[in-house]
Amino acid sequence: AAATAAVSHPVKQGLVQTLAVYIDTLLICSCTGLMILCSGLFDCGVSGIVLTQMALDSEIGMGAGSVFVAIAVFFFAFTSIIANYYYGEVNLSFIVKGRWVVPVYRILVAAMIMIGAVTALDFVWALADVTMALMTACNLSAILVLGRYAMILLRDYRSQRRLGLDPVYHSSTIPSIAAVTDCWS
Repeated sequence: AAATAAVSHPVKQGLVQTLAVYIDTLLICSCTGLMILCSGLFDCGVSGIVLTQMALDSEIGMGAGSVFVAIAVFFFAFTSIIANYYYGEVNLSFIVKGRWVVPVYRILVAAMIMIGAVTALDFVWALADVTMALMTACNLSAILVLGRYAMILLRDYRSQRRLGLDPVYHSSTIPSIAAVTDCWS
């Protein structure tokens, strides 16, 4: 998704994506964990969303915590499905040039959503873990291949910032990578 953003320098969007990871991981996850610890319910015998709902209910009261967590989880699930569908379709369209690929992918995604809605939660989480591991392997491979270009672009971005400029990437600025970064020209 970040690669489709229209920015003057690719590092700008990379920094925005990095910030999103920190907000999700450090802020939201840490606050949830601290809320559960502060509620004193962390060893009450339940886990996951139920524990989070109980912890928020104990702090806010009146069942508002349960409603809030249920709504938040709904939006998280919905946006995750849409985002991951988009990532998959765009990447698949880039990798495979056949017109048949996207309709088949859409059918598979719809089937997986239906199966996930009626399957045991433990199986769904195990399947999610496996697919996340596969995505991690793909991302690590991409980092190994593209990391050199990212570092070159980061140096260019920082040098422009030091000069007081609003960084803009031009392929002519870094001729050594111009042939592989023509999409940003």
